[in-house]
Amino acid sequence: MDELVFFINRGVMGGLIIGSIYALGAVGVTLIFGILRFAHFAHGDMMTAAAFFAFVLASLCAASGISLPIPLALALLPVVMLLTSVFAIGLDKAFYKPLRDRGARPVVMVMASIGVTLMLQGLIRLFAGTGSRDMFLEAPKQIFRIPTGGRPIVITEPQLALIILTVVSVVALHLFLTRSRLGKAMRAVSDNPDLARVTGIPLDTVVKATWVIGGSLAAIAGTMLAMDVQLKPDLAYNILLPIFAATIVGGIGQPYGAIAGGYLIGFAETLSVFNLSVLLRPFQGLLPAGVEIPANLAFVPTEYRLVVPFFILIVVLIYRPTGIFKGRVF
Repeated sequence: MDELVFFINRGVMGGLIIGSIYALGAVGVTLIFGILRFAHFAHGDMMTAAAFFAFVLASLCAASGISLPIPLALALLPVVMLLTSVFAIGLDKAFYKPLRDRGARPVVMVMASIGVTLMLQGLIRLFAGTGSRDMFLEAPKQIFRIPTGGRPIVITEPQLALIILTVVSVVALHLFLTRSRLGKAMRAVSDNPDLARVTGIPLDTVVKATWVIGGSLAAIAGTMLAMDVQLKPDLAYNILLPIFAATIVGGIGQPYGAIAGGYLIGFAETLSVFNLSVLLRPFQGLLPAGVEIPANLAFVPTEYRLVVPFFILIVVLIYRPTGIFKGRVF
């Protein structure tokens, strides 16, 4: 029983948490690609910038003596989402819109996004330094233990909040894309931009809505990731490529595929480094004398866990090039 609980703690919960981060990031990337037709490599640094927005606001509130029953960074998340959305729209107007107006090709937009990535990384280090920061300013993070009769299932406060926020975000995005007029306009622009323009759909409004959604999801993912670990200038640097892998695995331009791809990558990455000998130890007595269960039965060493998303990506591209959710964008 204790071995099973340990598997749930380290394997299942770990996959659920990192999968939620990947899913939120991948949805933003796939929406931007679906509407604007380029891969936004600066999305990871938008997540990092959002986490710093949350830290600065929480620090100001803590310095003013404000105390709440929940972490300040979590309470300020709606404000952080708004700030990140404005920040994303500002990046678009400053760097991407001038290129679109000049008819730049997608490869030029991608190179511009890489330039924006390097610029944001430099600015974050310039103003925030290179050290790590704790997002819990007023009190340490709470740890919840779910009793199982033996070893309890452990989940932290930011992990629980991340799971809830991911579910709410996915449901809200589905309702927005399928029920709202603007969501239907976004789907039309993604399907055929020229036809959407002829029918009178305001493209500027659709573009702004895309950046607002992408920025809001990046704010949730970045803030929750920083609360779960620590806030660092390279917070989202190592997860950007797995986010893109999740986007491609799910089907480029498919929000629902991005969610599925995010969880697929998250669970595969987590379970690949899980020591399976923990689950096999109770069966040691059934083995012949002299046969020992190895101390480590992980498929991949922890330091090589980032190889897993790309292995899955290659397999999917070989056998299903359109991704899990093929068909029309959105």
